[in-house]
Amino acid sequence: MKNKIQNLTQRATENAYKNGLFPFSDFPEIEVEEPKNNAQGDYSTNIAMKMAKIQKMAPHKIAEAIVSAIEDPEKILEKCEIAGPGFINFFIRNESWYPFLKNIHEKGKAYGSSNIGLCKKLQVEFVSANPTGPLHVGHGRGAAVGDSVANILSFCGYDVQREYYINDSGRQIRTLGLSVFLRYQELFGEPVAFPEDCYQGDYIRDIAIALQKNHGRELLFQKKEEAIDRCAKYAAEIILDGIKTDLIDFHVTFDKWYSEQSLFDSKKVETIIREFKDKKIIYEKDGANWFKTSDYGDEKDRVVIRENGLTTYFAADIAYHKDKFLRGFNRVIDVWGADHHGYIPRIAASVEASGYKKDQFHVILVQLVNLLRGGEPVAMSTRSGEFVTLKEVVDEVGSDAARFIFLTRHYESPLDFDLELAAKKTNENPVYYVQYVHARISSIGRKAAEEKKINVMDWDENVIHLLQEPEEIQLIQQMVKYPETVNSSAETLEPHRITFYLMNLASSFHAYYNKHKVLSENKDLTEARLYLIVAVKIVIQSGLALLGVSAPDKM
Repeated sequence: MKNKIQNLTQRATENAYKNGLFPFSDFPEIEVEEPKNNAQGDYSTNIAMKMAKIQKMAPHKIAEAIVSAIEDPEKILEKCEIAGPGFINFFIRNESWYPFLKNIHEKGKAYGSSNIGLCKKLQVEFVSANPTGPLHVGHGRGAAVGDSVANILSFCGYDVQREYYINDSGRQIRTLGLSVFLRYQELFGEPVAFPEDCYQGDYIRDIAIALQKNHGRELLFQKKEEAIDRCAKYAAEIILDGIKTDLIDFHVTFDKWYSEQSLFDSKKVETIIREFKDKKIIYEKDGANWFKTSDYGDEKDRVVIRENGLTTYFAADIAYHKDKFLRGFNRVIDVWGADHHGYIPRIAASVEASGYKKDQFHVILVQLVNLLRGGEPVAMSTRSGEFVTLKEVVDEVGSDAARFIFLTRHYESPLDFDLELAAKKTNENPVYYVQYVHARISSIGRKAAEEKKINVMDWDENVIHLLQEPEEIQLIQQMVKYPETVNSSAETLEPHRITFYLMNLASSFHAYYNKHKVLSENKDLTEARLYLIVAVKIVIQSGLALLGVSAPDKM
């Protein structure tokens, strides 16, 4: 509808010029907005004010010229009004909204989808937690954001691949191996000084017990470094299997699990460093090798090979991101924790130095989750072992509640996650509030089939015209906004826009249902209202699916 008003205004402006009402043919882009006050119409444009300087005319005079030249062959408009200094307000006829209902029913699950992505290959890499401990709720928020972004982009016509980058090499993996080995030694009564920087959680002891059960005292007779390496690989495999299980329970799956170690085994790290040395963008200083990231917008140069000859994490990340583009992705999106903000410029520099554009690389930074239990914050330190895992949260409140609540705020804002609220089966719980709309409409549909013998939702223009209540028109208007909401969510990579939309639509439905009976003795009116609310059900189901949340028929 907004596009129709925009086109109508564009044609009117051009016609006014042809009719000699404007001296100049230079017209700015027409912007159409939805006024906050219903008394100002359904849509409004400030084009008259934008044209005033160009046309050297008063805005009000320009508005009058445009309104006089409006042609409305589809009979969309009830009326047009000029307000204030020259705003043009458009009031839409009720009948103009009804065809959108038919469109929703005809498209079904595809309503709101688009082809703005033009099948471009795009990768979303998210979670990518080190396999050194179970996933916590912060990882859960990143998983919900990344998966929903991927869903939305796919719905908008992009060819999306989901990827998890496994950090299975380096210092943290060795620390994991050391932690398990020390707990393993303790099981055999050996005195152990357990360093503070080792992983402290009970899961480390559980892994050591499993190692003891499967290998006995075998590791005690190996060289320490070999034993630590075996412990690291054993622990990482167990933890990664647990991560995969937790993510499946959270309704998150990946197309590819990419090993950091494979970058070294395939010589990709070595190759990119040699390539950058040949380009003179890696140089030696103080015994280390430095990448000239400052030439590409970073605040200073960065080390890729330390004085001891070992590569940094950054070196692997350079090779990894080049490999993404070599696999044919037009654009790559990384979902990181907010504490990685300072890391963005150096990766962006590596992308540009590898021959790609910086705007082909985008990072979503996800802020922390403040988990509350009984009003008290819950610690989430993987070192202290006092964290609450994602699995514990999902077991307590369910995947649907967790995912939806993770997405109720912009990911750049910290989130307070109230476990008690998430577990409630009341309208205070936002996911329950939205899901209940779907369940209630399903219930009404079953009742209509049983009591009224109405099963088929056929379009009948004469029947649909019975939808005249303001709340009914408002519901249609809100559903018309859904495709635009989905597209803007894809363009901005902001899934919370879908969450907000669903909560507003649910609010409108609840207000409508509490005021008007859907099933009545008037068969035609009953059919019209069923047609309306089934459209609401279609949109609710679609939006929840994009968020990875179920749409139950019963609650």
